[in-house]
Parts: sequence; C-alpha cells; structure tokens
Amino acid sequence: MAVSMEFLRPTMLFSTFFFFIIIISPKAYSMTEAEALLNLKNSFTNATSLDKWVANSAPCTDHWEGVFCNSGAVTGLRLEEMGLSGKIDIDALLQIKGLRTVSFMGNSFSGSIPEFNRIGVLKAIYLSRNQFSGEISTDYFKKMGSLKKLWLSDNKFTGQIPPSLAQVPRLVELHLENNQFSGNIPKVYNASLQQFNVSNNKLEGEIPDSLSKFDEKSFAGNSGLCGDKLQKSCSKPSEQPTSVDTHHDQGPISNDVDGSNSKSSKSDPGKIAAIVVASALLISLVIFFIVRSRQKKKEDLDSLARDSNEEAAVEVQVATPAKREEVSMRKTSRNSSRRGSSNGKGGGNFGELLMLNEEKGVFGLSDLMKAAAEVLGNGGLGSSYKAVLANGVAVVVKRMREMNALGKDGFDAEMRKIGKLRHRNILTPLAYHYRRDEKLMIFEYVPKGSLLFLLHGDRGPSHAELDWPARLKIIQGIANGMRYLHTELASSDLPHGNLKSSNILLGPDYEPLLVDYGLSNMINSANLTQALFASKAPEAAHSGKVSPKCDVYCLGVVILEMLTGKFPSQYLNNGKGGTDVVQWVASAISERRETELLDPGIASSKNSLSQMRKLLHIGAACTASDPEQRLDTTEAVKRIEEVRTEGGQE
Repeated sequence: MAVSMEFLRPTMLFSTFFFFIIIISPKAYSMTEAEALLNLKNSFTNATSLDKWVANSAPCTDHWEGVFCNSGAVTGLRLEEMGLSGKIDIDALLQIKGLRTVSFMGNSFSGSIPEFNRIGVLKAIYLSRNQFSGEISTDYFKKMGSLKKLWLSDNKFTGQIPPSLAQVPRLVELHLENNQFSGNIPKVYNASLQQFNVSNNKLEGEIPDSLSKFDEKSFAGNSGLCGDKLQKSCSKPSEQPTSVDTHHDQGPISNDVDGSNSKSSKSDPGKIAAIVVASALLISLVIFFIVRSRQKKKEDLDSLARDSNEEAAVEVQVATPAKREEVSMRKTSRNSSRRGSSNGKGGGNFGELLMLNEEKGVFGLSDLMKAAAEVLGNGGLGSSYKAVLANGVAVVVKRMREMNALGKDGFDAEMRKIGKLRHRNILTPLAYHYRRDEKLMIFEYVPKGSLLFLLHGDRGPSHAELDWPARLKIIQGIANGMRYLHTELASSDLPHGNLKSSNILLGPDYEPLLVDYGLSNMINSANLTQALFASKAPEAAHSGKVSPKCDVYCLGVVILEMLTGKFPSQYLNNGKGGTDVVQWVASAISERRETELLDPGIASSKNSLSQMRKLLHIGAACTASDPEQRLDTTEAVKRIEEVRTEGGQE
C-alpha cells in the first residue's frame, strides 16, 4: 500500500496543480487572440474607431482595424490617432504570444507608463503624442532585451531617464524629446543606436562621449546640458585653497596689523576667480547663440531653396552595359538630409518618410538615399525604382510628380486611408514621402513582376505557367481586389482608377496584387486623362465624367487581354499599335466565333472552353460603351465566381 501511495502522490499533486491552472486562471491558457483584443478594446474609452472588432470574427482574416498579422497570427498593433483614452490592458496583450510591435501614438492616454516591460519580447513601443506622465522606474527596461525602438516623445514624463535603457542591447531608435526628464543622460554604449533625441527636457550635465555622433538638435532645449556638441564648456571653477586658519569655532573676527578684516581680505581672490569664470561662461554663451543664430538662418535659407524650384530628386547614373541603370538615391538638398525626426506616425517621421505598413520593418528616407537602385520604368504617374535596403528588404520606390491636387494635410489623410487597406489581393504601400513638387510611394518588391510582363514580354517558362487554371485564378483575384476597393473606398468616383495589367503584380502561386489604386483625388485634374486608365473609359473620354463604372471598364479590358493574349490598344495614348480588344471581341461574339480569339496558350484546354466563352461575355459586358448597360462591380465579381465554381476550381 505504501508503494501504491508513493506512486499516487505525484499523480495527485500534478492533478491538483492542473486543476488550479484550468479552474483558477483559464484565461492564461484558453483565451484566443480575438478575445484578448476585445478585452483590450473594452479597457479603452471612446473606442468607436474599433467597431470592426467584434466577437465571432477573426482579427487577421477579417482585417481588424490596426491589427497586423503574419502567417495568421497577430504580430503588431497600430492604434494611432483614434482618440483613444482609458487604460491599456497589458494582461490582454500578454495573451497575444506573437505580439512584437505596439503603437498608440496620437491618442489621449494619461497616467504612468503602462507595464509594457512585462512583455519582454516586444521589439517596438510607440507612445508619442499622448498625456503620459510621472517617473519611469529605474529598472523598467531591465528585462526588455529584444527592444529595438522606443518612442516616448511629446508626453509629460518626469524624473530621470531610466538607467536601464542604457543596458538594452539592441536599441536602434530612442525618442524622448518634449518631456520633462531631468538629471543626467545615462551613458549609452550601444553601437546599434541610429536615432536619439532628448531635446526639450530639463536635463543637465555633460553629454556622454558615447552619444557624440548625434548632432546638437538631439540635445537642444536643455539649458543644463553642456559639452563640445553644444559648444558649451563643462569646466568647473577650481576650488580655492582654504584659509590658513582652518578652525570653524573661532571667536570674533580678529584684525590684521593695519586694522583690516583678515577673513574679508582672504576671500578676495576667490571672488575674483568666480568673477573671471562667470565672465568666461557668459562670453561662451554669447558665442554659442551667435553661432546657433547663423546656423538657424542658414537652415531657413536651405529650406526656402528646397521649397522653390530646386529639385531634391534622384540622380541617375548609367553604370553597367546590360541596359540597366544604377540609381544612387542621394538627396541633393543638404537641409533635407540633416533634418531630424520627430512626431511621426506609424513608426515615426524618419527623415520625413511616413510609415503606413510596418510588416517589412521600419526604415527612413536616409536608408533609401544610401541604397543603390535599379530603374524599373516610367508610367503615367512617374518613374519606378527598385532599391535594396541595408537590412536586405527590397522595395519599389515610385516618384510621383503630378499629384499636387491636395495640400499636405489632405494628401496625408488620403495616404492614411490607403495605408489602412488590408486584402490578399491588394499591395498596401509601406511608406510615403511628401514634398510640394514630388511625392514618393514605397511598396514591397514583388519578384515575379507584373501581369503585363508575363503576358507580353516574357515567352519563357513563366509565360508557359500562365495556363488556364492560373489565368482564371488571377482573374478572380483581380475581381475580389476590386470589390474590396469599391467597398472600402466607396466614396471615391474612382476607387481604383488605374487598373491595367502593368498595375497587377503576381505574388507566390500567381496570386494577383493590385497597385496604383485610390490616387484619383490627389492627381492634378489636367493630368487625369494621361495618368489614369479609368479616365479613358468611353464616357470619361467624351464628357470627362468619371464614376465607379469606369473601373469596371478597366476590369473588362484586363479580362479580354488575358483571354486573347493581345496587348490592348486602349493602353496606348496615341492609339497606334496593339489590338482594340473591346471591338474585336464584340464583333466575334456577334458572329459566334469566340473560340477563335483565345490565346493559343490556353485554347488547348478543351475542357475549359465553356468557361473561357463565358468570361469573354463577362469581359464584353464590362466594356459596354454605355455605362448604364455595363455591369457593376458586384455583379461582375458574382459572375466570375460562378464561372470558376462551374469548373470546380474554388
């Protein structure tokens, strides 16, 4: 029996332990990511911007606002400028095991800093532009070894900068500006630190040598700081020797032979030294402000020059004989390259580059300037370049010149709207850069390239892979992407505006990705016809009137292009070249000879000829010259889905 009890005792203990885990704290083991996020939402006040966060839906597949995912798991939260306040439920965030980035910038949270240090795996924390206050404990960051980016700027934090920050091994960006931190700056010995700003606080003492690589703007607005970086000496007045008589309990002051006060006479050298030191400091301050004034004047002149007709663009240099151009993305405006970074959104204003999508990391304009790039081509909206960043991420930089219909605030609002779009068939921009005369939009580079290239420019293995199942999948993906845009950007007359095969990229397994959408409100009206293909729909070409039906016309042209394999003449501004696929297909349908039009690459799929004929008719219905007789987006998608279902290719 004793042996039996010894055997049962650990079993009973394990059972009891397991019971307490399941019964007492079920949330720690059973809460889903959706439940955790709903708990987080409930901790906020004024969370109307998160109305899409509802039960019985999935954060990743249903594209919850501000939620970023990777492989179906939540990895980031970007809840910026939503008017949120209340509490940030850290217990809820702890249930999201893959969470690595959190951003609550531009809200109304207050009180002490939340206990993000309990989430030791966080890589980025963005809390700028809130009302957080109070001191941060000295060991707050002690266990945050994964932290790379910390943005606490524009709050009301007080007390010393936590010394534990100096021990974070991987810190790359640290922004503490515009707070009320006091005391000395910790000695940060971190070679990886690329961005540092503690300006406009109440800091004092000497700037550590380890931070000497950062310019004076990073430390400005702290009257107590000193060092070579601020051209302000940190030297202290040398201590004066004490009187020969060191007794402090002596009686009445004795007089010298001449009757003068001995202590008074002995203190004169100290007073003189103090006056000399004070004068030297005053002169140093005067020199500093003169130099600073001149620097400020020079920066103002540089800024004025930049905002005039001076280009700060991309320098193109032909560097190889292989008909490719190497582009050095160097800024010609010295002022722009010197600008600091503050008050950004979505990871910050890194040298005036605003992040919209951090799934490929956060980078700045300076990173693009350093990257050698390859010219990809020119389009109606500008030029495109491929650039490989230092971290290995390949991006496409689009330079847009004819997008001045809106001022900066309006442009920023439109870009934020586009940046919130998430769909498997939509390529969301990673970042953008605003200048008066030129805009940059940065996208993830998609290696397989555009549908235009695979259909018409490459007759190699990739073209051979565009068999009928692949083309049908692409057509349905394009239609699904269009339906999503027409839902999310329903207020726009042209939710896409520029759908054509060159603006359809092909991801892995030939999943289509739409680009160059949602830009119609930003393009100068005089350039709309040249820049946007949707403006060439018959009704727009004749009367200038655009509507969502113009997008349907573009969808129809793409369908006919994929079925016939012909380059549409509609894509050409001069109408010379290519094939008028709209008229060609309309004539063939009226004569019942649809199969004669099919691309030989797919015509051999005899069992699918019925599907191809039906899609030809759908393409023709989308390109009807009378927009009233044209299909709308919803009906077009419905019919395409029916064709694919008919072939058993769901």
